[in-house]
Amino acid sequence: MAAKSEDGTTPGIPLPWNRPQRRREQPALSREQIVAEAFALLDSDGIEALSMRKLAARLNAGATSLYTHVANKDELLALVVDQVFGTLPRPRAEGSEDPKVWRATVMECAESMRAAVLRHPWMVSVIGDIGMVYLGPNWMRLSEALLAVLETAGFEVGQANDAMSAVMGYTIGTAAVEASWVNALARSGQDEQEWMNQLLPAVIEATRDFPRLHRLYTTEVPDEVAAGRDSGFARGVNVILDGVEATLAASRQA
Repeated sequence: MAAKSEDGTTPGIPLPWNRPQRRREQPALSREQIVAEAFALLDSDGIEALSMRKLAARLNAGATSLYTHVANKDELLALVVDQVFGTLPRPRAEGSEDPKVWRATVMECAESMRAAVLRHPWMVSVIGDIGMVYLGPNWMRLSEALLAVLETAGFEVGQANDAMSAVMGYTIGTAAVEASWVNALARSGQDEQEWMNQLLPAVIEATRDFPRLHRLYTTEVPDEVAAGRDSGFARGVNVILDGVEATLAASRQA
């Protein structure tokens, strides 16, 4: 059993959200200022541009002054990502006894998460890491609310967690691929639709010896690439929710 400190708590990995904010008269920085400036730098220049030294320069402060508020770059990224999670609408459990309601609520959560990753593509390099990202208070509130939706729908808490993990895993993975794709096109200066229109004839030719792939690319490719990504994502979430709903029905019959 882990030893307890004098205040009765069990020591463990320190979390940046719980770290006491130490203040110095010069420079007068706050954790909120540091996180806000890091957010702006990430959105404008990408994750490769983020360093504690560069961030300090943007804040007109010394790099060491940042370390009075965050221990390292990983902590800083965890704080910024949790701020993104805080912008996502929190689902409401009311009415989730109805399958149409809880499915629509989960879909809305997935779509808002995907949109956040596409708005802030630097997240791709962070949210897949094992670390503190999923221990932030905003992510915890979002997860708690989504679990409440699924519990109200009739899932046991373990089943609800499995369902949430499946949907969010698919969402984050799909959004990460999309963000990388859109980002690469933006850097090259190419328009997504024009690029696909140029590429599609070569894809169709390359798949002639693979009848299923050939049929897919000659009959199922949407006219508008961006709209096709949106509808394809929604279909994928619905496939997962079909399985989730079937699991719930089977557990009720057991």
